[in-house]
Amino acid sequence: MIPLPTGLRARLVITFTLVAVAASLLVATIGFELAKTALVTRAETTALDQVTRELGSITFPIGRLRPGEAAPTAKELGRLAHALNGPGRSVLIEYGALIASEGPMSMSDVPNELHGRAKQSVVTQRKIIRGELWLIVGAEVYREAGSRVEATGLRAFVFFPLKDDERQLARLRITFTQAGVVIVLIALVVALLSARQVLLPVRRLSAAAQALGQGRLDTRLPVHGQDELAELTSRFNDAAAALELSVAELRSLEAMSRRFVADVSHELRTPLTSMTAVADMLSEEAGRLPEAPAEAVRLVLREIERLRELVEHLIEVSRFDAGTATLNLEPVNVAEAIDDCLAVRGWSDQVAVKAPQGLAVNLDPARFDVIVANLVGNALKHGRPPVLVTARTTQNGLEVKVRDHGQGIPREALPHVFDRFFKAGAGRSRSQGSGLGLAIARANVHLHDGTISVRAQNPGTLFTVWLPHV
Repeated sequence: MIPLPTGLRARLVITFTLVAVAASLLVATIGFELAKTALVTRAETTALDQVTRELGSITFPIGRLRPGEAAPTAKELGRLAHALNGPGRSVLIEYGALIASEGPMSMSDVPNELHGRAKQSVVTQRKIIRGELWLIVGAEVYREAGSRVEATGLRAFVFFPLKDDERQLARLRITFTQAGVVIVLIALVVALLSARQVLLPVRRLSAAAQALGQGRLDTRLPVHGQDELAELTSRFNDAAAALELSVAELRSLEAMSRRFVADVSHELRTPLTSMTAVADMLSEEAGRLPEAPAEAVRLVLREIERLRELVEHLIEVSRFDAGTATLNLEPVNVAEAIDDCLAVRGWSDQVAVKAPQGLAVNLDPARFDVIVANLVGNALKHGRPPVLVTARTTQNGLEVKVRDHGQGIPREALPHVFDRFFKAGAGRSRSQGSGLGLAIARANVHLHDGTISVRAQNPGTLFTVWLPHV
């Protein structure tokens, strides 16, 4: 089944053309029927006039047809038929059982209805005989008897060919058809031009809307005229101006928020450095303190470490938000980079690594270290051993997978695991991360033009990172 066009331009053109076709058909049909009626009426009137006139001018010895007188002979009937005959005609004269004819027709060609009505007046009827259309005129022959007119018993049937009228109708039909085709073509051209004229402002609005969607908020359209499209264009310009103002305000607020986060994070760095130094001293003394003070010291140390991690993450996030994060690419041995990442953080004994030795890829080593550290740290904090890191080269890049064997992430939480400050599960405590690690990992992956995804396993969770070859 051919699909119907759904575009506004196509629908306008089709509708306009259908209206033109319907109007052309209606006008052509009415015109043809009027012309046909006029031709038929003219043919019948002409035939009636000729038959009536010719019957009135015949000098036939009608007096012999009175009752008791001898009937006319076949020769006399033949002379009457010959007198009524003309080019292309056929004539039948009937008197009782006596028939005289001029032409190929016989009484079997005379319709019974016409034969019966011919006794009362001059009548006509059209009939197709041997594939051709004929007009048959039937008339009773009368005579004057003093002041009276009486029937003679003679009936004449004259066959007039309608071939010329049929040819005229055929030519007229062809003319109407050609005129209809021309009208439809003109209507199609007018429809295309009209649709173009109507849809041009719509296309401009569409292009302007697309430009707005691409961030060009200063897009405006000229307003022409005072019709509905001009009003729509004016409304669009007003909406675009309001949107530009709102976006400018939002960007200003967002910039202020980013500066605030960056400033707060940097300001917290200095006291955190001092707190970390003091914490190191307290950690050395915690073993010699009573149990209650020692537990308080350990709690403070954990919170300081958590605060330090949160500040570092906020600083990193502020760099991405400000657009200042850059890549420093260099050849990196993937297996060695993963081993170094785990060793520095003391995770080598808790994580199994499967990566081919000698696999070198152009990466930013610092950002690759952040990606692996955040994924592995997430697996160790929220999953269960064994934690496995695998790396392999693909046709177009490097693929790194990190899998744990814990309870897994709830299915409804999977689409949100890379959102900032998102923590899956209500049971996670405050000390279990900042909620920014996976968001930072994704930002670093995107900075490499790569992809990162998460998928539930049975048991556990699988993170997959793909980084393209550079």
